[in-house]
Amino acid sequence: MSQGLKPAADIAHRRTPQFSGESAEYATARQALLAEEIDFRRHMTRLSEQRMALPPGPVIEKDYRFRTEGGKEVGLKDLFGEHDTLVSYFWMYGPERERPCPMCTNWLGGVDGNAKDIEQRVALKIFGRSPVARQKAFAEERGWRGLDFVQTVGDDYANDLGLINDDGSENPALTVYRKDGDRVRLFLGRRSAGSRSAAGPSHGARYRSALVDPRPYAGRARNRLVSETGILNLTFTEQDNAADDLSLL
Repeated sequence: MSQGLKPAADIAHRRTPQFSGESAEYATARQALLAEEIDFRRHMTRLSEQRMALPPGPVIEKDYRFRTEGGKEVGLKDLFGEHDTLVSYFWMYGPERERPCPMCTNWLGGVDGNAKDIEQRVALKIFGRSPVARQKAFAEERGWRGLDFVQTVGDDYANDLGLINDDGSENPALTVYRKDGDRVRLFLGRRSAGSRSAAGPSHGARYRSALVDPRPYAGRARNRLVSETGILNLTFTEQDNAADDLSLL
């Protein structure tokens, strides 16, 4: 992908300030940052190309059941509609929760604004363990209009994906599925692990902290939106972005 592209530092060196009056210190720092921004954008393109080149994932053998807004019970393959790709997000709003996870709320708020555009290319469903009516009531409170909520029937789906911890707390997961004839295959999945590790405290612990002071977690959720929505952009190509790195100047 990077063959034939000019070095990011060379492009950044051509930067022209938008406003006069920059100090030499600011100009140097901004040029260095611009080079990093160009490299980052190119790296995002490489990641997208690697996603698209994944071989077929495992077949989903289990007949997971879901309940739609109309109360109909359906299987995973019934959620694709007219598309061959299903993007699902399992959010932390189980029946035992008074309010949903603030980080899930922040992430879904951004997705809601783009839902109609996303659904032109893929099916988009929000999975939750609470009844659909309860999920939609919260969505209406937030002013969300574009998201399609689905209830997981039982906890097989959440348990098999490791989304329920031993203490009953939940983890979110962004999971993409692909149709393969009459079968459904996993394309790509990401979840937030709940166990304590070198990465830091469990998601449940972070959730409880966020209730006390949500400000630092809102920023992290926005960053996660930037990284995870790359999964939604399944047709992103080098031609779309790195051909014009100068647009960042």
